[in-house]
Amino acid sequence: MIGETADTPRAEAGTPVKGDVLDLDALEAIQARVLWLATAIVDHANRVRATPSGIKVGGHQASSASVVTLMTALWFAHLQGPDRISVKPHASPVLHAINYLLGELDASFLERLRDFGGLQSYPSRTKDPDPVDYSTGSVGIGATQVIWGAIAHRYVAGHFDVPRGGRQIALLGDAELDEGAVWEAICDPAVAKLGEVLWIVDLNRQSLDRVVPDIAVGRLLAMFEAAGWQTVTVKYGPRFAALFERDGGAALRRRIDEMPNEEYQRLLRTDAAELRRRLPGSGRGRRSLERLLGELADVELRAAIRDLGGHDLGSVLAGLRECDAVADRPSVMFAYTIKGWRLPIEGHPANHSALLNAAQLAELAAKLGADPDDAWARFDAGSREALICAAAAERLRQARPARREPPALPVELGREHSGRASTQQELGRLFADLYREAPEAAARVVTVSPDVASSTNLGGWINRVGVWSLGERIDWFADDTNTLVHWRETDHGQHVELGIAEVNLVGLLGELGATWSRDGQPLLPVGTIYDPFLMRCFEPWAFGIYAGGQSILIGTPSGVTLGPEGGAHQSIVTPSAGIEQPGCVAWEPAFAQDLEWTFLHALSRLGRVGGDSAYFRLSTRPIDQSLAAVPDHPPDRERRRRDVLAGGYRLREARARPRLAICAVGAMVAEALTAADELEGEGGIPTEVLCLTSPDLLFRALRARRGLGGGDATVLDRILPADRSAPLVGVIDGHPHTLGFLGSVRGDPAAYLGVTEFGQSGDIAELYPHHGIDAETIAGAALDLL
Repeated sequence: MIGETADTPRAEAGTPVKGDVLDLDALEAIQARVLWLATAIVDHANRVRATPSGIKVGGHQASSASVVTLMTALWFAHLQGPDRISVKPHASPVLHAINYLLGELDASFLERLRDFGGLQSYPSRTKDPDPVDYSTGSVGIGATQVIWGAIAHRYVAGHFDVPRGGRQIALLGDAELDEGAVWEAICDPAVAKLGEVLWIVDLNRQSLDRVVPDIAVGRLLAMFEAAGWQTVTVKYGPRFAALFERDGGAALRRRIDEMPNEEYQRLLRTDAAELRRRLPGSGRGRRSLERLLGELADVELRAAIRDLGGHDLGSVLAGLRECDAVADRPSVMFAYTIKGWRLPIEGHPANHSALLNAAQLAELAAKLGADPDDAWARFDAGSREALICAAAAERLRQARPARREPPALPVELGREHSGRASTQQELGRLFADLYREAPEAAARVVTVSPDVASSTNLGGWINRVGVWSLGERIDWFADDTNTLVHWRETDHGQHVELGIAEVNLVGLLGELGATWSRDGQPLLPVGTIYDPFLMRCFEPWAFGIYAGGQSILIGTPSGVTLGPEGGAHQSIVTPSAGIEQPGCVAWEPAFAQDLEWTFLHALSRLGRVGGDSAYFRLSTRPIDQSLAAVPDHPPDRERRRRDVLAGGYRLREARARPRLAICAVGAMVAEALTAADELEGEGGIPTEVLCLTSPDLLFRALRARRGLGGGDATVLDRILPADRSAPLVGVIDGHPHTLGFLGSVRGDPAAYLGVTEFGQSGDIAELYPHHGIDAETIAGAALDLL
């Protein structure tokens, strides 16, 4: 445990050092200015800037105050240029204050926190005007991002010409450790080898609504150590350390160590007299503790009880050096702090969103040596503080990497798709064809799976490219002739296998998809999961896209084709979720050729400015590939390809002016064609079948037609021309809400079929009628429209 003030400076150039002693006085002045700026930024947004809507702007003065010491120590005395740091979301004002003092942010932005086009509510590497290494927002995600960022950097640096990076640091609140995603990440076997990862826990013992109950640190430390992490605790400052050496000091330390969080927080809100009454408690050592407290003046006593290590710059820097001394495993540093430190609201359980009033802000300015009339003042030129800021800015300045353009992708791979096959089967063949026909692009593909690689048809690809790992591992089954997937693990492989945690998958996928902007080297990341589990990892997947990651996520099997495994494995809402995800195109191709065209197109959109991610929903249902009727004539084939990429095409024309149109998605095309045969053969009703490869793009096209967004509106005229208007039936192996816009394209009467309730075990011949997506139900719904 760190408890003493450090007296040895860090050796690197630019460290705030006077002679051989760390210039803590100058750092203290910088810390005070950072605290003032962070508090004033939030105050200006809420009390100075006009808010015509009357809606509270918000901000977190208390959460910012608790990490001021930690962030001052990091930026001004510890971090190096290659280091990257994820800042807890509610401390964004501190990050902007520091960037301002480093000359990385114009003063005008300090008045635009949570303003349109201004500083974002939480750090954003794609939307904020100043340097942000990691976007954060949802608690827990920022912490795990540095783990996946470390793996992504190791991968790209090991495969391409990228300089080795530095520390990957996450600054998180202790309440964030309640998030399950944190422990899913910590428990993955690969993480224990990531020596560059450092978590700094702002242990202020408060969450949004309350003081965190009891004492959880010992249990948390044991959990990290069991996972292979080095643990460092920075609990007490120099005042406490000195008191511990005096008579009664051992009793004082024991009393504080054994005190529940709630009781300690209550002591922070008492005057000196009440503190003297409460602190001794009723247990062993009370009398010696009373004598010790009697020797202290009121001011000295109140200062001592607040003297936590997380607010002592020397102790924090000593803890950071202890973390740096271990390079073969990740480290976590628990730094005890006070939420709202040095503010009138410090330690109060309701201070999370509390704002200082005008009188309190003026009092704080006087205490911190700030001028409210010149709120954004920097340090005087030539002052020790200004020199430290300038040296830190120079030390931390990161050169923008030269961006390499991603490789060109062919428009198709030359395979003749025939026989009966599912889109999931074709996925495996597609990777083999890509490896053969486009080796430069294949070299940049990295696949990721949470222990479902073989069952999502990546086995052939893995046999070709191998599994990536932190160092080579022995394949003990290499000589077993019954082994179909050869698990060769080296640092040259191109498949990353994680444990059974989809949240980890999408976290890594997002960071692999960001190397084009972080390191200048684009990767083409592809992740596979079982489609029903998309919703389990939806939030971090969406957040990775928000943060600038570009990747492909494949959900397979989808729909009710996993029926034998029961209703719990039948995905229903995923098509709508894919459509509604910004920065991502959702695809559900029916045929192998459609998958080939759309997948190559999706790969071509990765790793570039203006690129986007993709979500593919694939099926295990085999379909006769001849039903695709892919044109042989090159111009007609190219027209088909363009329509496939635009969102859909006319698969079967009616022999006369149609009286009905069936719009089918994915594996439902086979049922739609059968229904059309029944309607035309038995009822003499001319029926068209439209194959929708991406309802997502068709909905965008409809919005574009109405001037509400971007998209290719012309595809609507090709797939649903006005002169072929007829009632239509939409059918999808998912929630029919996905297709609910189709009738408005031409104003046609419409019915939408899909899965709207939990299923059960069974074969699709039983499940399709049960859910009403079989050919007979489709035909019946069509007749009802007539």
